[in-house]
Amino acid sequence: MWKRSIFSHVIADRALRERVAAVEERIARAAARRARRREEITLVAVSKLFPAAVILQGYQLGLRDFGENYVQEFERKAAEVAGLEQSRFHLIGHLQSNKAKHASELFQVIETVDSAKLARRLDSFGRKLDVFIEVKLSPEETKAGAAPEEVPAVIEAIRGCANLRLRGLMAMPPWSDEPEPSRPYFARLRELAERHGLRELSMGMSHDFEVAIEEGATHIRRLPGAAVLRRFG
Repeated sequence: MWKRSIFSHVIADRALRERVAAVEERIARAAARRARRREEITLVAVSKLFPAAVILQGYQLGLRDFGENYVQEFERKAAEVAGLEQSRFHLIGHLQSNKAKHASELFQVIETVDSAKLARRLDSFGRKLDVFIEVKLSPEETKAGAAPEEVPAVIEAIRGCANLRLRGLMAMPPWSDEPEPSRPYFARLRELAERHGLRELSMGMSHDFEVAIEEGATHIRRLPGAAVLRRFG
């Protein structure tokens, strides 16, 4: 039994390595279509619902940025990945105010700041954090974020916080099986960022990250090798 387990993990490691390489190639090609350099784009490997062992495996393969949706879930993994000195953990899920303190202790990047109130609360805990403003660009009730007209007030609040560094804007378009329907939303986010002098854009996931890169994404959220890990993890 143990031999089969070891064999399975060897296959999984090789398959994940190949999958990460394939994703890297797709990122590079999408960047080249807009005369951009691969180094301009950060791949945030979404590790929600996976155990800490998967993060450790990804780190060994060169991944450095990891995205988690839930504060409590990552809290259970944090001790096991604390030794990954070059890693950066991003909160990419909605942040409730009552979990802000835990989030500030666990993450280096909060991508879902959606109000001046939440920004000031994060700042009050005294830990240096990089933050993105989450913007709601679609009418879907399931989507969180500040409305575009609210963004200036949130920017002003963050810039008044000594412990927060504003990196840019983040958004999630309505779900679609095809990548192209996301393009207008990515373009709107880019235009909003340009209007406010912000250079970084966190947008694009597994199904539409190439379109996001073409529209200016600096951070994409991807599940490299997810199918492999579910099979062998």
